[in-house]
This record gives sequence, C-alpha cells and structure tokens, in this order.
Amino acid sequence: MAEPDTACAADPHWPRIDDYGLIGDCRTAALVGRNGAVEWWCLPHFSGPSFFAALLDRERGGHFTVRPACPATPERSYVADSNVLQTRFALQASAQPAELRLTDAMTIPDPLEQPQLVAQRELLRRVEAVGADVPLEITYAPRPDYARAKVRLHRYGKLGWACVFRDHLLLLHTDIPLELSDDGCSLFGNWVLPAGETRYLSATYVKNDIAVIMPLGIHAARRMQATVEWWQQWSRHCDYHGPYREAVVRSALTAKLLTYCLSGALIAAPTASLPEDPGGERNWDYRYCWLRDASLTVDAFLDLGYRAEADAFMGWLLHATALTLPTLQVLYDVHGEARVPEVELTHLSGYRDSRPVRIGNGAWNQRQLDIYGSVILAATSYSRRGGRISRDGFRMLVRLGKKVCTEWRQPDSSLWEIRGEPRHHTHSKVMCWAALDCLLTMAEQGAVSVPQRRFETERAAIAQAIETEGFCPRVNSYVATFDSSLADASLFLLPRLRYLSAGDPRMLGTLRFLNARLSRGALVYRYRDAFDRLPGREHPFGICSFWAVDALARSGQLDEATERFEQLLGYANDLGLYGEEIDATTGQAIGNFPQSFSHVGLITAALSLQRALDDRREDSA
Repeated sequence: MAEPDTACAADPHWPRIDDYGLIGDCRTAALVGRNGAVEWWCLPHFSGPSFFAALLDRERGGHFTVRPACPATPERSYVADSNVLQTRFALQASAQPAELRLTDAMTIPDPLEQPQLVAQRELLRRVEAVGADVPLEITYAPRPDYARAKVRLHRYGKLGWACVFRDHLLLLHTDIPLELSDDGCSLFGNWVLPAGETRYLSATYVKNDIAVIMPLGIHAARRMQATVEWWQQWSRHCDYHGPYREAVVRSALTAKLLTYCLSGALIAAPTASLPEDPGGERNWDYRYCWLRDASLTVDAFLDLGYRAEADAFMGWLLHATALTLPTLQVLYDVHGEARVPEVELTHLSGYRDSRPVRIGNGAWNQRQLDIYGSVILAATSYSRRGGRISRDGFRMLVRLGKKVCTEWRQPDSSLWEIRGEPRHHTHSKVMCWAALDCLLTMAEQGAVSVPQRRFETERAAIAQAIETEGFCPRVNSYVATFDSSLADASLFLLPRLRYLSAGDPRMLGTLRFLNARLSRGALVYRYRDAFDRLPGREHPFGICSFWAVDALARSGQLDEATERFEQLLGYANDLGLYGEEIDATTGQAIGNFPQSFSHVGLITAALSLQRALDDRREDSA
C-alpha cells in the first residue's frame, strides 16, 4: 500500500481520495482534507445540495480551510472511539517543537443542557497553538447549490457572516479576525494564534426556520466534548470483542454516521461523482439508500448489539418500499423518495477532470430482481431475532413474494446496475429463490400466511434454472449469467443466502473459480472489464474482498480467510476508512468515499471469522 503524502503546503494539485477524513452528525457529513480544508458538505442532509465542493472542482467548488501559514507536516486521528477528527500540524521551521491542533466535529447537542435553542446543523472547528505562536491561514468560500448559486457574504457585526441561498442560511461565527474579499464571495484570515490559546470557528445552518448562532469559548468547548462523549458512549455498546475490535468499531462508527437518524436510512456514501476510474466517466452519485445490501446491514447492526439502529433501518425499509408496492425501486433517498433523476453538472470539472459530474442516479428505475430477496431476507432475519413486524408489514412481504413469482424469469440489470441490455444474472435468481424460501420458512413457523403450493413450485423452478443454466460444468462453478463462463463476486454470497452449504462441492468449485478469475492477493474484483460495457478500467471492490473472506471462513479455510482479512485491514486509510474500490497497484481508494457497504462487509467478515474460530475451538475441545 502506498504511503500518503505528508507535506502540507498550498498545493493546487488534487489530493488522493483517501486523504480525506469524515465527520458528521447522522444527518449530514463533511469531508476534511489533510490540509485542513472542508471540501465537501451537503445541506440540510446527505443528498442535499453542496455548500462546499472543491472535491469536484478546485476553482469553483468552494472550501473552508484552516491551516498553518507555514510549512508543516500533518498527522491525524479520530478522538478515541468517536467521529471527532483531530489534525496535528507539526511546524517544520519552528525553533522549538510546536504544532497547530485542529479539531473538527459536527456537534451533537448535549441532552443534559436541554431545553435550549440549538442550530439545525453545526460544523465546529477548534484551533490550538501548542509550544509556540502559530501563523494561521483561513479561507471561507461557500458556494451553494453545487456552485450554481450567486454568493454574497453579509456581515452582522459580532454575530458573524451570513451566506444566504433561497431559504438556506449558513452563518459563520468566530473569534478570529477575517476580511471580506473584494468580490464579497469569500473570507480570508492571516493571523497569529498565540501559544497556548484556543479559538473556534462555528458554521451553523438553518433551512426555513429560526437561525441560531452558537456561542464560542467555554460553550463551544462543552459542545465539542459532549459530541466526543456521545460517540464514545455509542461505541461502548458494541458487542464484538474479537481480535479486530478497533477496525470493527471504526466500521460501526462509520455506518452509524452515514445513517440518517430522522428516518433510519443508511446511505451508500456521502459523496457524488468520485470516479471509479479517475479521468473517466464511471462517476455516480451514491448519497442514497440501496436495497441490495439491506439484509447484510440488518445483520451487522444486530450482531454488534445495535438493536435501535436495526429497528430504525427496518422501519425506514418497510416504509420506503411500501410507497412503491408491488414494485421495488433500486434505491430511495433518506426520506423514502423513489425518483432521483440523474443530472449532469457541466460547470464542474470533476475530480481529476473526471466527467461527467452527476447528481441523482439513473439506476433508480432499473429492474433488479435481487432487491426483492434482500428486503425479505432482512425482514426474516429481523423477525427471527425478536424484531416486531406489523401484520401489514407481513402482508407486504407476501405481496413481494408474489411479485417474485411473476418476475423471476425476466432478465435484469443485477445488483451491479449494469447499464445495458438486461441479462439473466445468476445471483439475481438466487435472491429470488431466497425470497420465496424465507417466506415459506416463516409460514411454517406460523408468522405469515402464503400461497404455499405456488411458492414451492416457483422456488423449485428457480433452483432448476440456476442448476441447469447458472452452473457451468466446464469451469465447475456457478457463473455470472446464464449459459456463460463469466465470474461474478456476488456468488461468494451463496452460502450466506443458504442456497447451499459452504462445503458443498459445487460451492468449493465456485470458490476456486472466483478466486482464480477475480482475486489479486486479498483484493477481489466484482467482475472483469467489459462485463458492464462501459469504457475504462474496473478496480477491486471493497465489499467483494470481504465477501471472499466470509465465504472462505464458512468453508473452513480459516487460515487463508484470516490472512486475507489482515491484508485488507492494511488498505484502509490512516483513519480506518475504506472507499468503494481499491487501486490494486497503489492501494489507494477509488470511487465514492467512504463507502458504508465496504464497512458493513468488514463487519460481516470479522464476525464470520470469529464464529469459525469459536467452532474450531469447540471441535478441538
């Protein structure tokens, strides 16, 4: 894995995708670079319009930078078991050891101080000079609506600076002197922070409501500390105590941060149009909620002991899917809206000139048969482990099962959202089988009433199609599409879906085939180039690499599974974050970042390893 650049200077070049850290408040999130720059922040929620988007255009996008105005070397970490980020800039030319400490958080109000007025959103930044005076360089350049809106900053005396866009209001309150640019669009500060002093910058946001300006000084210190303690208290509830606890807790914290607390929805990533192939057109908006990983998400939350998060996610899932019955959409927004039309932002250059820059996602209206199985699997797991599903919820699941009966013979775009002529994807058929199998199992347990004969007949027909057309004797493996010899990493999931056991000869043959075709060390491609019919290169996929670990652990190949998992831990950035994909040559993150489902995959793999280790100990006892 390549080492990150450590020089901190005014650099016009693009940072690496994994040079960013993530902060958030379970409503929205911001990406902070090593250079102290907030370069992505959408408001009022994850998929709202950006106010800072230098991530996608260095000149137009806008940023909020706080850093030393002299050469310095940054080192960063999260405050222990929290999502509060601290960057320590070691001054290079100082006569004595000195540093600037920059602490960034999206504050979470302390319930002990309620009731009181608080901002809808607050990005709080604290700067401390340690060891010597530190010259500061500050730039505050909000560019609302993906840099499409006209900007004019207004000063309200000691109350700070206001950026108004329609019914959005972003206020900056600080005890550091700033000056307005000649065009009135930006603020600049060059100021020496005396040794031992601490100052704050508070950016608060409101939409169509009363603006609240948060106090600084000791009050800001309390908000920062309350936020740290809130995250640490949440982390302490994690039930995993295995050998990889640090990575598992960081993954859980990331998934929690990317969960919209007002609905329970988990977004795929907080970013849009970070390229899967830099300089190319594989640029998608991932700030939405996909159904394809619903069952893995529910299992991860429940296995770690986060029942409230599983309850909230299932509540959102059943609400959102009920809005489009009997058809399921591929993705929804955090409120359950199914229509998220794709738009190109032609005025933005894109990350490293990767065009087009897209917001919205055209995959929302594809036919993807796997999502029916994912929803039913999630509900089954949730119900089996004590979750409550209403009578209407169970009736909805049966309607989805009937939909599977009428649709499974159709080709689809698969969970990979292939943008081309639909095909018969084996994984999609297996998910349809799993949907009916779960419903029949629940019916046997008396939880739900189903048309049993119809479901049994269709389940058998699906299995026959999979065995005759989705298994290729020539390569001794299940394959990506019917009557092909192509590899697809989603087939690592067959044992988890209980379609067949991990030790079944056909599954063992599939493991060998997939590893031979798709693995590069511990890294796994979801498929090979040209399968998706798009120009550009395909890179190893984060969650697929963890799926391979899960399958190996289930099949008893524990030593190889452990070795792979520990290698994968080395591909996280210095903060423990994973992107969507990993460049196999450089080890750098590729695609939208961080990717919640890569972290769900890590949790899944760690738990499978733990179970396999426990089983080995029991067998040897």
